[in-house]
Amino acid sequence: MSSFPIRRYSLRLAAPLFALALAAGCATPPPADDAEAMADFVQVNDPFEPLNRDIFEFNQAVDRALLKPVAKGYREYVPQYGRERVRDFLQNLRSPLVFANDVLQGDPDRAMQTLMRFAFNTGFGIGGLFDVAQEGGITPHEEDFGQTLAVWGVGEGPYIVLPIMGPSNPRDTTGLVVEWVVDPVNYRLDRAGYEWAVWTRAGMTGIEKREKYLDVLDEVERQSIDYYAAVRSLYRQRRAAEVTNGKDIDKIPDTGLSSVGTTAIGLR
Repeated sequence: MSSFPIRRYSLRLAAPLFALALAAGCATPPPADDAEAMADFVQVNDPFEPLNRDIFEFNQAVDRALLKPVAKGYREYVPQYGRERVRDFLQNLRSPLVFANDVLQGDPDRAMQTLMRFAFNTGFGIGGLFDVAQEGGITPHEEDFGQTLAVWGVGEGPYIVLPIMGPSNPRDTTGLVVEWVVDPVNYRLDRAGYEWAVWTRAGMTGIEKREKYLDVLDEVERQSIDYYAAVRSLYRQRRAAEVTNGKDIDKIPDTGLSSVGTTAIGLR
């Protein structure tokens, strides 16, 4: 039996339960007559902070016990050349989704760029194992359905931390769910009876991302008085820059926290 209907029913059940959990974990807003405190509360946009911090601690425990050790082992035992091939291959598999979001955002130039990258890398890069398009000057970019919803005018909503998946908001969580269900690569694998390949791809994406950001995240944690608040700030800043394809995005540290989550600290 195909797993996609099961995922849909699971998501329908999980949504109201998660909403109830959020309602139980709301932070108490400051008094209405305290204008400065109220402005800070609105700016942070984290009304569910108590619950979010609990989930964040759970995610950190999972990361310390499982994800980080696996990522370190991956770095130690797989040479950089091999890791680059995995990274290029996984990036190429996302090309159909990136192309669809380029189109939905009304950006034909970036859509053509994505299509050309996919064609070159699939045809001449041995199925995407080599990023020959970038060597030819066609640089990659990332788009997702959360960004598309933003372009359509959908607000981000309150900051939330998802179990295992990490930092997010209602808009990006919706985008994550939509992409998981409609991803053409996963759909074809699932229909062909290769559901194991879908989960292997998801697992390898998480491991590859966690390895990529091992050092930078350790540095952020070392320099942070409040790691939770630092992660929240970096996620929201870089996500906002990505939504607008901002020119100043390079000024915001790339920690992987802005992407659709695939590990316990919000890497996509």
